[in-house]
Amino acid sequence: MKKMKRILALVLALAMILALGACGSKTEETKPADDQSGAADATEITLWTYPIGGWGDENKVKELTDAFTAETGIKVTVEYLAYADGDDKVNSAITANKAPDLIMEGPERLVANWGAKGYMVDLSDMLDDTDKSEIYESVLTACTNAEGAVYEYPLVMTAHCMAVNLDAFKAAGADQYLDLDTHTWTTDDFINAVAALYAYYGDTVGAVYCGGQGGDQGTRALINNMYGGTFTNTEHTAYTWDDPENIQALEQLKSMDGIAFDASLAGGDEIAKFYQGVLKMAFCWNIAQQLNPNSADTGSGLTISGEEIAFMSFPSQTGESQLCGGIWGFGIFDNGDDAKIDAAKQFIKYMCDSENTAAAVKTANYFAVRDTAEGADLSGIWADNEIMNEYTKLMPYLGDYYQVTAGWAQARTSWWNMLQDIGEGADVTETVQTFMAEANAAAQG
Repeated sequence: MKKMKRILALVLALAMILALGACGSKTEETKPADDQSGAADATEITLWTYPIGGWGDENKVKELTDAFTAETGIKVTVEYLAYADGDDKVNSAITANKAPDLIMEGPERLVANWGAKGYMVDLSDMLDDTDKSEIYESVLTACTNAEGAVYEYPLVMTAHCMAVNLDAFKAAGADQYLDLDTHTWTTDDFINAVAALYAYYGDTVGAVYCGGQGGDQGTRALINNMYGGTFTNTEHTAYTWDDPENIQALEQLKSMDGIAFDASLAGGDEIAKFYQGVLKMAFCWNIAQQLNPNSADTGSGLTISGEEIAFMSFPSQTGESQLCGGIWGFGIFDNGDDAKIDAAKQFIKYMCDSENTAAAVKTANYFAVRDTAEGADLSGIWADNEIMNEYTKLMPYLGDYYQVTAGWAQARTSWWNMLQDIGEGADVTETVQTFMAEANAAAQG
């Protein structure tokens, strides 16, 4: 009987070989069955990435993708997006059924926007129990929707903060209000520092920029932290901008000499004026800026004229603020091609959970979302970088990742429009309530 089975197996194998030969296709060599997988069938995938640290640098990304291609045979074509029009490009591509295979950004886009609209692949099958124990719980929660679908596989994170021109502060005698060891200060310290700077320079020293949504995490954190207000409820189902604490902060900022509500600036514009020395503080800041202010190549932690930049937490009544976090990773658009989806998953595994993860993290110039990846220790990635090590002092202040609240896109628009109207003299309480209602309508919509 065993001999007969072996004969039948040989006959079937010969029949398959003859059938393949009869097809006459010479366009692609057929791989042995043992070498075939869904991912192996896809030889090219596309990645669109926002400018996330060095992931916005073509030369740096090419080193990573070339190494991935060398190991897997899968070519990666990369398109680099700008925040000014990146969302429009992605939305247009989705409408035209030409979305990329992979995209790199944060949960506010991958989970709360495109994921919520059904465009993304659920990546929960990529996370085993070890992965779930390694990735910080708060990060994984932000990448997961209410039904348990994981629309983003996270790679890096950071805490957004603010910065001060330390030389300018010293000249004005305002450095006395800074705790440069903990990088924290109180709301009273902030108010006193602005007064000292204005008395010395006689001009605007800090801008509540509201020319668009770019960098709006800075204005949100400033206003929420000054007196302990919130941006959303804890369930992430509604916006709570009319907290009395937020109203108090807005009225305080509006009353301060040296602080301007500037509708001509978005976050990037504010940073530019800060590193040029025009503004003495910046509310749109993070470690990438500290390492290379506004991509100006002025040197780590220096303005364009060589003045020292000190990063600071946002001011609060106690000095311990709730900082907005940045989480970045990869999502896969469901374009109906299983082979490309599998190839994209290979890319994610390679970058986010392998011996290659350290290089992917360091390219981003942020912090890993896990301490180990497939046994590789990630905790000492920045041991040789003094600035990165110092910046870790802010990480314990990471607050709630509320950017996954429904209606997020409208909320961001409503926020900067609200600030514009307040800057033009509109009643603070009424204006906040009007635009908060606009955001909540979108959240419930």
